Amino acid sequence: MKPSFHRTSAAALLVLATAACGTASGQARPAAAPPAPPAGANVPAPPAAGANGPQRRYTEADVRFMQGMIAHHAQAVVMTRLVPTHTERADIRLVAQRIDLSQQDEMAMMRRWLQDRGEPVPAADAAHAHHAGMDHAAAGHGSMPGMLTAEELARLEAARGAEFDRLFLQYMIRHHEGALTMVEQLLASPGAGQEPELFGFVSDVDADQRAEIARMQGLLAALPPAATPR
Repeated sequence: MKPSFHRTSAAALLVLATAACGTASGQARPAAAPPAPPAGANVPAPPAAGANGPQRRYTEADVRFMQGMIAHHAQAVVMTRLVPTHTERADIRLVAQRIDLSQQDEMAMMRRWLQDRGEPVPAADAAHAHHAGMDHAAAGHGSMPGMLTAEELARLEAARGAEFDRLFLQYMIRHHEGALTMVEQLLASPGAGQEPELFGFVSDVDADQRAEIARMQGLLAALPPAATPR
């Protein structure tokens, strides 16, 4: 009985080993290569990397826009910083505070955008706010829309009370309208404004500036009439 048992076990092991070898052999067999496309077939070529690498999706116009808008926003901040000491109206102080906060946040975003792409980041302090606009004009791009001249800034700083309120709203409305013009100019430039992050930012700037213009126009309309000079 024992020899018969051993012969049966050996036969079973031989069957299992044969099956395992067949399975392993099937797994090791490489997959068949796909057939070559027929001659003349329209097969798209792989995308070629551009001269600046496949990651660059912005244009020189995008860079100039961000650099110019930093200076543009900086001048708006200069104007808002006059409000606490030049007006008695709480509503104008509130709108100025909102503008100040939004412009500061957007300037930080624009500086980061430029830094992340290795592009020059302009100064954004009060001392450079006006000169940046003049440098922009000297470079052949024209003065940035809506920017106040040195004389207009001096006039605003010298005003107080109702005169300041009216000048501030008029100047800031014009300043915001200039930012909208800059957005329009950017989007009119071929290929510009299409990078996802920049496009989202530009859309936000456009919406925010329009909302603030409408708010300031309401405040301006509610101001008492300007005194007629004798």
